[in-house]
Amino acid sequence: MNDAPGSNLHRKVVDHMMQHDAFSNWLGIKVLEVKEGYSRIQMTVRKEMVNGFGIAHGGVAFSLADSAFAFACNNRNNLSVALDVTITFTRAVNTGDTLIAEAKEVHNGRSTGVYLITVTNQKDEQVALFKGTCFRTGKNLVDLPG
Repeated sequence: MNDAPGSNLHRKVVDHMMQHDAFSNWLGIKVLEVKEGYSRIQMTVRKEMVNGFGIAHGGVAFSLADSAFAFACNNRNNLSVALDVTITFTRAVNTGDTLIAEAKEVHNGRSTGVYLITVTNQKDEQVALFKGTCFRTGKNLVDLPG
């Protein structure tokens, strides 16, 4: 991961999440970048992810965006869960496509956060736009020394 200086906490939290996230690992997600309130991840669409129309199931792009959302809203080590999410699919996704989800924080409140996640393909074409609102529980994900 390429993290900004001083962001060891953010990386530690996301590494912990990935170690315990069987679904993101099954998707083949790779964490590209993490910084406070931000994440960028990628995956490649496999043949078992295709629906009856011969294109990727919408849940694939949704799941990638949801993981980016989780990594961005949790990386301050404040356990956060989704309250509300929406997605708009803007382009079909095909087997072999490499998808990148970039999560950007729009609002960081004491008890809630709002994030916009853009999903693009290997041609840098937007395939989905996801918005998520999280609730912050105030609990730590990882134990910190001291």
